[in-house]
Amino acid sequence: GDVSEKHGGGPAVPEKAVRFSFTVMSVTVQAEGEEEAVTIFQEQKPNSELSCRPLCLMFVDESDHEMLTAILGPVVTERRAMKESRLILSIGGLLRSFRFYFRGTGYDEKMVREMEGLEASGSTYVCTLCDSTRAEASQNMVLHSITRSHEENLERYEIWRTNPFSESADELRDRVKGVSAKPFMETQPTLDALHCDIGNATEFYKIFQDEIGEMYLKTNPNREERRRWRSALDKQLRKKMKLKPVMRMNGNYARRLMTREAIEVVCELVPSEERRKALRELMELYLQMKPVWRSTCPAKDCPDQLCRYSFNSQRFAELLSTTFKYRYDGKITNYLHKTLAHVPEIVERDGSIGAWASEGNESGNKLFRRFRKMNARQSKIFELED
Repeated sequence: GDVSEKHGGGPAVPEKAVRFSFTVMSVTVQAEGEEEAVTIFQEQKPNSELSCRPLCLMFVDESDHEMLTAILGPVVTERRAMKESRLILSIGGLLRSFRFYFRGTGYDEKMVREMEGLEASGSTYVCTLCDSTRAEASQNMVLHSITRSHEENLERYEIWRTNPFSESADELRDRVKGVSAKPFMETQPTLDALHCDIGNATEFYKIFQDEIGEMYLKTNPNREERRRWRSALDKQLRKKMKLKPVMRMNGNYARRLMTREAIEVVCELVPSEERRKALRELMELYLQMKPVWRSTCPAKDCPDQLCRYSFNSQRFAELLSTTFKYRYDGKITNYLHKTLAHVPEIVERDGSIGAWASEGNESGNKLFRRFRKMNARQSKIFELED
């Protein structure tokens, strides 16, 4: 987690710190001669800061790749050693053998791309789980399967480094699908539920603005118009929902914005009835889909939504590519692509997305900032707005 100060006003030196932490998710015992392992411990609150234990704290900028890899190098080496060996301990006079399984999850997309040697998140290769390009992902929104893996990224980096077929830079980049640095730490190809929330809420926030300004009728509105739409939206949300505008979308704002209440408030500003209907349907579908990647155990907590997920995401994609075509022609945001294309597959494989999300880590960062008295000095810029 990045624990640098959130909003300026800090010291002049770039004093950034990074926390690297782990959670014990489950402990299983396999008795001799038994096929099945028995789970004797399962973390009930995998997203609490209490279960998120710091492994190391370092002064380094997470974007300074060389420095980060140098500091985390020993962690990777130890992890590899632990994975490949057995720990044998004498417990109560009996020798017991232990194995460790590590899963790199709970990284946000920036960190995953950094660790796995992929291009930054603005890249044409929109996804950290499959090879799709942004244009492909906006044409075919739902049908993708997870293809990327740490091993494959390493192989692709080798191809990038050696260029065995003497291709041009463009051909080579297309061959390795945007893997242009050495993958450093293995991450489990998954989706970070918290940032998924935030990314999608940002996207909806922009759709709301466009709908208030009836963007589907216009060619290219100037910045002044856009600013008017935005301020109308902010005013309305503040008046009706007590939602203060934020500089950068955060988890709490995202949770409040993505509700039936919010969509009703926004619809008051949308002139045409059929656009309002489309917006309501979009939000309704989203609210059906969301519990699947938020809950710790979807099969138990929301079995119906889990069953309907693919159906819902197809309808969602259909709406985007028809009614909201002005926004999704040849482009789509990274998290929206993942939400539509990869959720069912991850849930089927891991049993959950929410359990592996990064909230615990984020809360830990918050406490850490607090202990170092790096209090967020929020800018007063929005207070003056109306």
